[in-house]
Parts: sequence; structure tokens; C-alpha cells
Amino acid sequence: MAEPVNTPWPCEVPLARVDRGDISLRFEPDADQRKAIAKQLGLVRLEAFSSEVYLTSWMDGAEVSGRLSARVIQVCSVTADDFEEAIEARFTVHVIPADSEHAPAEEGGELGLDPEADDPPDVLEGDVIDVSGYVLEHLALELDPFPRKPGAVFENPLPTAEISPFAALKALKPQGDSD
Repeated sequence: MAEPVNTPWPCEVPLARVDRGDISLRFEPDADQRKAIAKQLGLVRLEAFSSEVYLTSWMDGAEVSGRLSARVIQVCSVTADDFEEAIEARFTVHVIPADSEHAPAEEGGELGLDPEADDPPDVLEGDVIDVSGYVLEHLALELDPFPRKPGAVFENPLPTAEISPFAALKALKPQGDSD
């Protein structure tokens, strides 16, 4: 395998380059890039982010696999406090050119997907692989859509008054009326 190369962000690799040999990439966005990524993903901050990605030939396309590591600052959905969370993940994606005989058929009607089966390969729009896009996509998939600070517990408030659409009208009714 090739020696890892530190790569500027964003990174696209021509599919033809993968055919000539395996590629190993290392991503570590700088502070400005992490700030832009945090904004894109709805994070308070992205303290640290790195990823190692390997591209190898697969059928007439490529396999994009790697691991990512991040420290994110999110807002707790219960307490609204900022908190830090560490993320470690591995991912694998297969990509193929649009003209590939292995491209998933676009059929009308219902999809017959097997939830236990591997994901179908992604069909490339051009002849390049958006490697940094796959890294960001998998970071986004690892984020909890309702982040909760460790130890935060939601307690349902007890209603203090009658809750009904007519409660406000009842309050307007004079005290002496019996109707």
C-alpha cells in the first residue's frame, strides 16, 4: 500500500487513479475548516477531527474504507448545555461509475430492500470520488440527532392547571354564573 499522504480539505480522487494502485489518505482539517464543518453539521464546535481513508479497486469501481476520530461540542437536547463527545467510527462504501453493468437498476415502484444485506454501491456522477464527502457523511451519521449530556434526565413537568381548549374560556366566565 502507498505511503499515507496528508490531504487538503476537500479531496477528490479520480477513479482511474485507484485502478493504478491502492491509495492511502490522511485528513486533518485545520481550525477554519473544522469551523466550517461544525457549522454545516449544526455543532457548537468541532474540537478535533481526523480520518484515515483507503481506496482500493472493487469490480469496475472502488472501495472507500476508513476510520474517523472526532471530538465534537453539541448542545444537550434536555438541558441546553454544551457538552463534549468523542466519536470513533469505521466505514466502508463501494462506488462505481454510472455506466457500470453493476450499477443498481432504477426501477419504478416499490423497492425490495433487504435490511440485512450490504448497501448497494454508490453510483458516481462523474469520474471522481469525493473522498472528503464520504468522510463528512459518515461523521454526520455518527452524530446523535438528539444529543444528551451524560447524566441528563428529562423530567416531564406536572400540569399545574386544567389543560383543555376550554380552560381559557372558563377563566373568563364570571364567578356568579351557574351555567
